[in-house]
Amino acid sequence: MGWWQVNADTLAGSRFLISPLAETFASLILLHKGAAGHTGGHPGERDWLRVHLPGYRALLAGDPVTAALVRAGLGREWIADFLTPTPRDGESFAEEVARVRATCPAAARAHLRTALAGPVPELLERDDLPERAARLLEYVWTETVRPAWERRRRILQADVAARTAQAGRGGWAAVLDGLRPGTRWLGGSRFQVNLHEYPPREISGAQLLFVPVTPYCGWVSWEESGLRYAVVYPCTGVLAGSDERTAVPAALGALLGASRAQVLVLLASPLSTTQLTAVTGQALGSVGRHLRVLLDAGLAQRHRAGRSVLYTRTAAGQVLVEAASGRTGAGAGT
Repeated sequence: MGWWQVNADTLAGSRFLISPLAETFASLILLHKGAAGHTGGHPGERDWLRVHLPGYRALLAGDPVTAALVRAGLGREWIADFLTPTPRDGESFAEEVARVRATCPAAARAHLRTALAGPVPELLERDDLPERAARLLEYVWTETVRPAWERRRRILQADVAARTAQAGRGGWAAVLDGLRPGTRWLGGSRFQVNLHEYPPREISGAQLLFVPVTPYCGWVSWEESGLRYAVVYPCTGVLAGSDERTAVPAALGALLGASRAQVLVLLASPLSTTQLTAVTGQALGSVGRHLRVLLDAGLAQRHRAGRSVLYTRTAAGQVLVEAASGRTGAGAGT
């Protein structure tokens, strides 16, 4: 397993960060899996692939060099480092992808050899690989991520709010254990970051970042200076944002009003007012008023979890959502 040595000061100073490029690269991974026959893990993911996979396949079919670059860059057990620069505070997608484009061609080929654990295919023995990678990422961002970026960003912000609250309740160990498969706090200042057999890294004194993405994937990255390390992890539960599961049925919107109905639909999983505000984009006061009405009507319930108050649908709320959606027989909270 791969693990990092993290002292208390580094862990206490760690923070969450949202990266447009990380979200774009995670979407590229999903497209790559879809091109290989993966059909998606949930309805929203399948819908997304149905819309965007044909264009992606056509792009690679017309550009065999870039197609080979994607296959090599995603590697066997390791992603080529130049494709996933460690995020920095406040960078736009354009600023992040510029760092990919600025990679030394020789370094890019070296990273590909590491990812492949062997020689680079002859087709990729060329100097325009960073430019090709940047153009591909720009395509994925422009065509598949940017149109829904504001919604995705709210989902990511909600996940950050949930993880921050979790750290406040149960400490960082509780957060690290649940980031993604393969991550856990080992004790003794050791943080397991994956299941690969790589030498441990001493990162005490560096900046440690946690970066959420909506597709179900993740990776680690660091700068050659050793001053910044990042763990990219997938959002979980309803925060992963399946459009189908969070869509508001027209009949329910007509009955409750679209905004209040949206809150009720999202309460399939326990959420706080902060999370609901981030996901819906509604003002905190509006979300609070909707919750009071839903509580008074017996459609929602609340309970305390540590310092947080979480809201979920009641059985009556579940029946109402299912009836408006034309579904019957589903269990509560599905």
